Amino acid sequence: MFIALVTGSVVATQKIDSMTGHKLLIVEPYRLDEKLRDRLVSTGRTFIAVDTLGAGEGQFVLVTQGSSARLTPETKSLPIDAVVIGLIDAVQIEGREVFNRR
Repeated sequence: MFIALVTGSVVATQKIDSMTGHKLLIVEPYRLDEKLRDRLVSTGRTFIAVDTLGAGEGQFVLVTQGSSARLTPETKSLPIDAVVIGLIDAVQIEGREVFNRR
């Protein structure tokens, strides 16, 4: 699993039948700042993830990838590699809050 920021969405009007009705998001993984360890910073990569929770642009989410992405009831029959499994409210590292949705 990893923390990611939703940066956009993908619209595909033509796709396989099992993917019809599934929202696709562009997510950018984040990690803890290596030096200061006081904030989350981008990894510089992006992924496409199926959204099962209604996440929106600018929101931090929890993403799982690989075969684990197909272990939710909503995604068990989908040909996917990444899925949003949580909407992040706060992140604490070493007793310090490095992100809060408020």
